Amino acid sequence: MELIKVFETRRRLGYEISEIKDIYVIAEIGINHNGDIAIAKKLMDVAKNAGCDAVKFQKRTINIVYSESELNKERISPWGKTNRDQKNGLEFSPAQYEEIWDYAYSLGIDCSASAWDVESLNFIEKFNPPFHKVASAFITNLPFLIEVAKLGRPTFVSVGMSTMEDIATAVQIFKEAGTPITLFHTVSTYPSKIESLNLLSIPMLQDKFQVPVGYSGHETSTSPTLIACALGAVAIERHITLDRSMYGSDQSASLEPEAMNRLVGSIRKLPFLIGDGVKKYAEGEADIAKKLRYWE
Repeated sequence: MELIKVFETRRRLGYEISEIKDIYVIAEIGINHNGDIAIAKKLMDVAKNAGCDAVKFQKRTINIVYSESELNKERISPWGKTNRDQKNGLEFSPAQYEEIWDYAYSLGIDCSASAWDVESLNFIEKFNPPFHKVASAFITNLPFLIEVAKLGRPTFVSVGMSTMEDIATAVQIFKEAGTPITLFHTVSTYPSKIESLNLLSIPMLQDKFQVPVGYSGHETSTSPTLIACALGAVAIERHITLDRSMYGSDQSASLEPEAMNRLVGSIRKLPFLIGDGVKKYAEGEADIAKKLRYWE
C-alpha cells in the first residue's frame, strides 16, 4: 500500500500525523514485576522517564483461568514447586493494586491491566481505567468480549493467533455496543522473529475494518516498532523489564530501560520526520536555491 494512502487513512480515522503526541505508547509491565511491588514501581518509573503515556499490568483470577489439574502440575519457580505456587506468586493483592494505581496517579501516567476473566475485568473496572485491553488469547472468547464492550471504555484488542473472521466478529461486537475499539496487530510468539511480523497488516486492517490500528511488538529490537508507526500505527505496546535475564516467560521479549528510552524518543520524532506529504520548500531552502541557481 502506498504511504500516501496510509496517511489518508489515518486522517480519515481522526489521527493527525502532524501531532507529536499522536502515537499512544503503552509500557506493558504485565507479569515482569515477578510479584514484587518494588519492582513494579521501578518499572513504572522506567515508563514515565522514557515518556510513555501508560503502563499496563495483567490480572488473573487463578482458580478461574486454570484448572485444578493444571495448577497441581510440577513447576519449579522462585515461589515453590507447582504451577499454583508460580501463578499465585505473580498476582498482586487488591491492596497492592490500590498502591499501584496511587503510584501511577502520583507519576501522572495512565494505568490499566489486561483482565483474563470477567471477575478480574470487573475488579479493574473499579479503578476507572482510561482503557481496557483484550489479549490475543481472548479474541475468540465472545462472551468475554461482550462483557468488555458493555463497559463502554476505549478498548485495545490484540489480534494475534486470529483469522480475519475472528477479527471481524470482535469488531462487530464493539461497534454494536458503541464502544471505541483499536485493534493491535501483533504476532503471538515470544520473542517474535523479524520475518514473521507482517507489518503491512497495519494499514490493511485499517482499511478493512475502518477502525484505528496499533502495534503490540514482541520482537527483541526496536526498529520494527518504528516502521509500524510509519505505516500508520496509532498506538504502541511494548513489554518492559529491568533486566531481560530475570525470571519470567515474557522477559526475553521485553525492552530494558535504555532501549525503551531510545524507542520512545524516536517515536516522538516521527511526526516531524514524516511531515504532511505535501512537497514544498523546507525552511531555509529558498535561500540555498538563490545561491546555487545562478541561472535564475
